[in-house]
Amino acid sequence: MMQPHGGSEPAKKPILVITSQVVRGGISGRGLTFALERIGHDVWFLPTILLPWHPGHGMATRIVPPTADFDAIAEDLAASGKLGQLGGIITGYLGAPEQANAIAKLVKAVKAANPETPYLCDPVLGDHTSASGGGLYVPKATAQAIRDDLVPLADIVTPNSFELGWLTGREVTSELEALSAARSLGNERVLVTSSPALRRNAIANLLVGPKGAVAAEHAAIPNPPHGTGDLIAGLFLAGHLAGLDDEEALKRASASVFELVARSVKKGADELLFAEEQQSVVQALALVNTRRVMEARVRA
Repeated sequence: MMQPHGGSEPAKKPILVITSQVVRGGISGRGLTFALERIGHDVWFLPTILLPWHPGHGMATRIVPPTADFDAIAEDLAASGKLGQLGGIITGYLGAPEQANAIAKLVKAVKAANPETPYLCDPVLGDHTSASGGGLYVPKATAQAIRDDLVPLADIVTPNSFELGWLTGREVTSELEALSAARSLGNERVLVTSSPALRRNAIANLLVGPKGAVAAEHAAIPNPPHGTGDLIAGLFLAGHLAGLDDEEALKRASASVFELVARSVKKGADELLFAEEQQSVVQALALVNTRRVMEARVRA
């Protein structure tokens, strides 16, 4: 059994999750909430949009709350006397650009109640492999709102390599380019998911933090289900809150995602099998190696 870093594990505080909700499948808020609750965190969940399933499974109805209603519920939460109980905040997919302003105010209110509460922004903007051939899959105004209103507030940002390139206006085709772009964002920690790997047929997750950069690399699995970015963001934050150092938090989060994807694909599932394979979320058996990444060559 793996022991918590640094001895006894601290009490697990609630996490505020602000992202999309699907009826079927394990993406975004649905899978993220399950994973966080399975490892012991209560979740406050504020949906930004309701979908029947991931858009990759076909176009369908989108229900976005009216801006005035979303603003009102965010204001209610910001005025809650219980904000100080929160251990962390995660934001992901936005249903409309106007939501970013209300979310930013809520994040600031949480920080005012407890400045030590970490905010993780998962900037869900697009990727290299979308149905349109790669690019933004949210309106440009939404992407700009996330970039301008939310990313600057975040302690941790978790873009994929496409999103990192879009946020920074840089080309990200190598590990060194990903490292340089991540540093240019200026956030305390940037976790680049699906970062350019050194080995062929591999996937890398590159964490750039205050004590240096570290990469976790494992074999790529063809045609993985959606939702891996949401999951690794949540598990990394949970590890961070548990007191793990950056490398160990990255290793454990990467191993859980890799194992859950592998088990889901092996069973022919088109969604991550959170309920059936939940032990992978709690304590993965898969081994993922990490390595330190030298930064001297990319410093200006």
